[in-house]
Amino acid sequence: MNSFQEYAELVRDGNPYERPTHPLIVVISGPSGVGKDTVVQEMLRRNHNFYFVVTATSRPPRRNEVHGVDYYFVTEESFRHMIAAGEMLEHAWVHDNFKGVPKQQIRDALASGRDVLMRVDPQGAATLKALMPSAVFIFLMAESEEAMARRLRDRRSDTAEAVQLRLAIARQEMQRIPEFDYCVINREGELTQTIAQIENIIEAARHRTDTEPTRI
Repeated sequence: MNSFQEYAELVRDGNPYERPTHPLIVVISGPSGVGKDTVVQEMLRRNHNFYFVVTATSRPPRRNEVHGVDYYFVTEESFRHMIAAGEMLEHAWVHDNFKGVPKQQIRDALASGRDVLMRVDPQGAATLKALMPSAVFIFLMAESEEAMARRLRDRRSDTAEAVQLRLAIARQEMQRIPEFDYCVINREGELTQTIAQIENIIEAARHRTDTEPTRI
């Protein structure tokens, strides 16, 4: 029985003041250079009830990235073993590396009753939406392609050719916006406003009557 049916039964039984609650899964996605990591870090700093699902990747860590905090950095061979063992909820080949979401992290988080926060690329988000339609999917974008290119260059982790490749992929990923529930513009220097918009989306999602608990 889903949560809407449970709520409808409560209303029929004369008790509309009690409705089932369950943890939310919030998926933040968007192209490279839109500030996904910064947004997620700020959300975790403000809300300690979130359980952040750490994505696994076969790429090497960038400057200041920490294994087990920013990503689980594994070899391509190890990643292929995890896929073969059925340990990945979703995975994709992105920018010449594997990225994916381990299943057990989500199971543990949901079992603890905490809200789950995930950061994935748009290709992975499309897969997750098919698996978890009741999750909240938010597409994060920069205010312009010029701003996104500037952020990518400022990271100084990619060559000029790699930056152009990421921008080309970003143009394709922007076509996926209609697949998401919400789209939020993360303007340069306006992180507080971005977080406020996302918090408003999450608060509204808590009051929906048609969502079901997610099972992995």
